[in-house]
Amino acid sequence: MFPKWYDKWNRDNPVNIYGPALLIGVIGAAVFTASMLVAFGNPVPTDSLQTGPRGTGMSVPEFEADLAEPDPDIALLLEDPPFVPEPGEPLAGDIYENVQVLGDLTDANFNRLMAAITRWVAPEEGCAYCHGDGGLETYAEDNLYTKVVSRRMIQMTQNINEYWAGHVNANKEVGVTCMTCHRGQNVPSDIWFKMGDVNESAMGWSANQNRVTAQSQATSLPSDALETYLLDGEMIGVHDLASRVEGSPADPGIPAIQNAERTYSLMNYVSNSLGVNCLFCHNSRAFYDGAQVTPQWATETLGIQMVLEMNNDYLVPLRDEYPPERLGPVHQDAPKAGCKTCHKGYQQPLQGTNVIGDWPELATTGAPVYEAAE
Repeated sequence: MFPKWYDKWNRDNPVNIYGPALLIGVIGAAVFTASMLVAFGNPVPTDSLQTGPRGTGMSVPEFEADLAEPDPDIALLLEDPPFVPEPGEPLAGDIYENVQVLGDLTDANFNRLMAAITRWVAPEEGCAYCHGDGGLETYAEDNLYTKVVSRRMIQMTQNINEYWAGHVNANKEVGVTCMTCHRGQNVPSDIWFKMGDVNESAMGWSANQNRVTAQSQATSLPSDALETYLLDGEMIGVHDLASRVEGSPADPGIPAIQNAERTYSLMNYVSNSLGVNCLFCHNSRAFYDGAQVTPQWATETLGIQMVLEMNNDYLVPLRDEYPPERLGPVHQDAPKAGCKTCHKGYQQPLQGTNVIGDWPELATTGAPVYEAAE
């Protein structure tokens, strides 16, 4: 009944029967588990999004359980349709002092938006977060840095919705509001600061890598990729079809290994930010060929340019407005945005929920356009 080796073991070890018994038990359990998987299917099935031609392996697999799990922050969104203005209604700029943006809103829509920004950014502190603890008569003052920064962030949000629709509305109307990044927090998660040299005791290129950091997504890849590509705007292009390229890495025209490693670091960051792999944008057979990329590549390229503008035109210039505790720990630089600041690990922020539909005030840098409800 039993294998010969089992009978021999029992003869040679009459008192120790547990060793082979445990082995047979483990093998039996494995066979039983495998048969159950075959009979009833994979308990963690995956779904695959095809991103390129068949036969090229271009697909993004995801667990179906993850796909069915909504972004929990979606539950924080509230419907809040605007009030369609009546002719002759007084505007906020005429009613209140020092309204440098949003002055062309009616009083009702102005206060409606102020209440929403409070929910999105400072639900616990309330209006006092930007306006202080004084009475309404002090609301015109710009004594708090939070108010000065918020004003500029409103302008940035309007600019994104008006001029970067090719990125934020690539598939359908989605838009961005303060909620897209803040999610009920004073400071958005997944902002970043300059790191500088992270391994000063070493000479050469190792001064920029081989230390696990948040900017390198917990890898030993270079930690200055976000600074290089999302702030300094250097070109992302490192592939060379020649096996050896003559020249110095200091020459910006030479696609050196340092540039390649920075690019890997950035691409790893983008993948983690969107919860996808390389094949979401690229054909891995020909990374170098721009004619073989997916449509998502163009959307992401626009996103990188959008983040460059956000950082250089809106976020970095606010550096002197912040208190020391809001600045970077190494270079005391202003907080900056990246892909993950909005996406939070999803292909679209808030999984593509239309957040701008109720907020025409944030959809344009000009006067908002209101549509009467049907």
